[in-house]
Amino acid sequence: MSPTTAHAARTPTATDVRAAAERIAPYARRTPVLHTEVDGRPLSLKLEHLQLTGAFKLRGALNALLGGEPAERVITASGGNHGLGVATAARLLGVHATVYVPETVPEAKAAPLAATGAEIVRLGEHYAVAAEAARARAEAEGVRYLHAFDDALVVAGQGTIGLEIATDAPECDTIAVAVGGGGLAAGVRLGAGGRQVVGVEPEGCQSLHAALAAGRPVQTPVDSVAASALGASVLGRVPFEVLRAHPVTPALVDDAEIVEAQDRLWQEFRIATEPAAAVPFAAWLAGRVPGERPCLVVCGANADWRRVG
Repeated sequence: MSPTTAHAARTPTATDVRAAAERIAPYARRTPVLHTEVDGRPLSLKLEHLQLTGAFKLRGALNALLGGEPAERVITASGGNHGLGVATAARLLGVHATVYVPETVPEAKAAPLAATGAEIVRLGEHYAVAAEAARARAEAEGVRYLHAFDDALVVAGQGTIGLEIATDAPECDTIAVAVGGGGLAAGVRLGAGGRQVVGVEPEGCQSLHAALAAGRPVQTPVDSVAASALGASVLGRVPFEVLRAHPVTPALVDDAEIVEAQDRLWQEFRIATEPAAAVPFAAWLAGRVPGERPCLVVCGANADWRRVG
């Protein structure tokens, strides 16, 4: 195992999140927190969809490339947002990126990904197929493979969202995030300064619920309107170790609730999100997010805005 791989495989800490915040500050946006009311209830929104690339994944990608051993090339696999984050981070840092994506990747994510200049390989119907091929190529060519969520540096980078909420909105007592492979939930839990964190999943993509029930990450079905971003079939080992030591509160929403939440975000705030970013709001609307002043992470907006309305 190389030093970079060994570092990436270890379990990250709150100290790592603070280090990541300093590391990525020159490149990533510090996104705002909106304090508002919906249906007469107080609510805060972490507007991470305003991040460069339109999604939070840039944070983890930057931290992984800056915090690991210097590399001229990197290979990754993604449902879209992580690939865009890695490709953009690589462009900013002068690294060549190859990104494997499923053939089903939405055009709203594929087009900006291609615009980064990265090499794009479309393969398979789901993320897992693309990831297997990407990892095999990285091993064959001796190139660093950057996992979308099962990497300590990536998790720490995503955790800077929690750190920013704790600093910029200390009155928020609960943070709700969407869960796919667990990198965002684990990172935010580390950066949240002891606040309760709610990890929300679609009913058709329950990697966190399955891992908690089994006591370890296990394969799960993937079938949801939010699957392009939350379609990890298994929770990452690194996120699982974090969440086992620092538990979050799990919650579920169905596809109808996700679509309704997408509509409400547009109606209330003119925020045009992808389905995954509406998942925490769906849980909050359904009364599944506790706290007197919860903060919901609007994690990405790489949807086709021309179809909104």
